[in-house]
Amino acid sequence: MSKQERSGASILVQGLVDQGVEFIFGYPGGAVLPIYDELFDDQRIRHILVRHEAGAAHAAEGYARSTGKPGVVLVTSGPGATNAVTGIADAYLDSIPLVVITGQVPTALIGTDAFQEADTIGITRHCTKHNYLVKDPSELKSTIEEAFRIATTGRPGPVVVDIPKDVQIALSNGEADAGSFVTSERYQPRTEGKTDKIAQAVAMMAEAEFPVFYTGGGVINSGPEASALLRQLQDITGAPVTSTLMGLGAFPADHPDWLGMLGMHGTFEANMAMNKCDLMICVGARFDDRVTGRLDAFSPDSKKVHIDIDRASINKTVPVDLGIVGDCATVLQQLIDAWGDRKAKDLGEWKARITGWRARESLAYPPKKDSIMPQLAIERLYALTKHRNPIITTEVGQHQMWAAQYFHFSDPNKWLTSGGLGTMGYGMPAAIGAQLGNPDDLVIDIAGEASIQMNIQELGTASQYRLPVKIFILNNEYMGMVRQWQELTYESRYSNSYSDSLPDFVALAEAYGWKGIRIEDEAGLDAGIEAMMAYDGPVIVDCQVSKDANCYPMIPSGAAHTEMLMYGDQVEGTMDDEAKALV
Repeated sequence: MSKQERSGASILVQGLVDQGVEFIFGYPGGAVLPIYDELFDDQRIRHILVRHEAGAAHAAEGYARSTGKPGVVLVTSGPGATNAVTGIADAYLDSIPLVVITGQVPTALIGTDAFQEADTIGITRHCTKHNYLVKDPSELKSTIEEAFRIATTGRPGPVVVDIPKDVQIALSNGEADAGSFVTSERYQPRTEGKTDKIAQAVAMMAEAEFPVFYTGGGVINSGPEASALLRQLQDITGAPVTSTLMGLGAFPADHPDWLGMLGMHGTFEANMAMNKCDLMICVGARFDDRVTGRLDAFSPDSKKVHIDIDRASINKTVPVDLGIVGDCATVLQQLIDAWGDRKAKDLGEWKARITGWRARESLAYPPKKDSIMPQLAIERLYALTKHRNPIITTEVGQHQMWAAQYFHFSDPNKWLTSGGLGTMGYGMPAAIGAQLGNPDDLVIDIAGEASIQMNIQELGTASQYRLPVKIFILNNEYMGMVRQWQELTYESRYSNSYSDSLPDFVALAEAYGWKGIRIEDEAGLDAGIEAMMAYDGPVIVDCQVSKDANCYPMIPSGAAHTEMLMYGDQVEGTMDDEAKALV
């Protein structure tokens, strides 16, 4: 090998180093062995060996969401790549920056149904921002540079780089031939809002009597500055703020103008404010069906301003009066500058109405004498850990919604959950990625006993790397959200929603070298949480909660966003076929 020439694998690893990569989450296999051999003596990047490729993708997501840096995944061809697809799709729907490097069979064997061949490019085309099949090692350097830029700018998302094994071995000086693509010209996302639209938005905000900020994950993805600017804009306008599931933490939960989360399991006051406002300022959200409820009844009398980095999101679901394409932080700063020294309108009447809606106490729940209510478990977990300002991950289900409702966030990048795809098994590997990226933080995965088993093998990953993550299981012995929907829509016919043959989670924890704690009654709740906190290694807490508790408030499928069920409401137990189709 000449001094000028290096293998494709060497060019790739150097490209990752040049991008500032700290960790690669991966699992080896035949089609990526040249890359793994290149990593063997390289001390610049730390490889994290997961137990399943889905765990690699979710761990990379957790790292990305908690640090703001792109997550990197390395998997082999065929089943390695396909196992990672769920995590790739999850990152795509939640706009999480990932660069996923997949091995591929040698170039000459592509299309021959070779051993461990899969059409990774075809499979991932619709769940990535972009993907590449690299057939020349001279293109690797520029491809990696562009992959990171696409993943991290504009609306963030996953990018797949598929590299045949022979390209990893082949020699090149790493410089692309003349005529190859120039990365600076292929992708130019717009970050600044147009000046005339900024002025129009400010005029609408100044005139509004019943305004509300509807914020989403785009504020988090834009970086901490966007959250700070949101707080500043709210302060000068006085408008109340609500958030999607993905946007929690961008605005402090203890602020008097915080309405709580909106949507299917949001608060009564948030959904009513959205319905009755005269101006809705949507910042980095996408009018998801879990937010809007029935579209023809969604805030019918309001004017709507939509700020989004992705022009395709504007007017995609809900028609708006003013669309502003741009980065949340940039546009929020433009709005603040354009607002200048204007005086905010007196919103006393509007806030008095909101106070009336708050009086419904939509998050109230009945106590139980014979079991722990899951809402209480989250409230106590929050009360006993808030001084540590922990990073919270979740699996998917009732426990996820209870965590969103009862664990209160005041900072961005502290709440990591699977929103768009709703991926069971997300939380534990995400906690691993978050702990690696934030070694001094307390990281807790709030889990369900069904969802935690989806990627339970990643207990071994946390053990291997001495990661002190905590798993707090709300164990009701059911796939709780499935059971709840079956109760409400199928006359309590609980078809295959009971989690039979559950493991002994304490014994399982100990088998992996973790500490296991079981909480069986309310009297032991605080002590169990404190014991979890006191242990300096990984812990599983099996908190056994009420088996039949439902997650309220709740907008039934097919209903308007003001038609909320709360504890004490009578439920018929059946829905028509159209509503069932929307579950």
